Amino acid sequence: MQRAIVRRKLARTDIEQAALHYLETAGLPVAERFVAAVETAAAHAATHPEAGSARYAQVLDRPGLRFWSVRGFPYLVFYRDAGDHLDVWRVLHAERDIPAWLREEW
Repeated sequence: MQRAIVRRKLARTDIEQAALHYLETAGLPVAERFVAAVETAAAHAATHPEAGSARYAQVLDRPGLRFWSVRGFPYLVFYRDAGDHLDVWRVLHAERDIPAWLREEW
């Protein structure tokens, strides 16, 4: 059985803003594919939390912070393994200044 996935407020906002961007620029099918791809990435991370990269955990000195790529889109799902659930912190475009955006959370 898969663990629960808890999306923090900023993560939900990230997903909504990106989906709206895709809706406005590429249409409903692409926006729906984006949301589905984010859910697939989060589900994979919930099942295999150690598979994600810990690169930014080292840069930001945040032990346990990992990310997994969203297949087909230039986005990354940032999360922590909280034991009984997956804690999704942000869903950010890979071209952004990731450390600066993640510091907003702390």
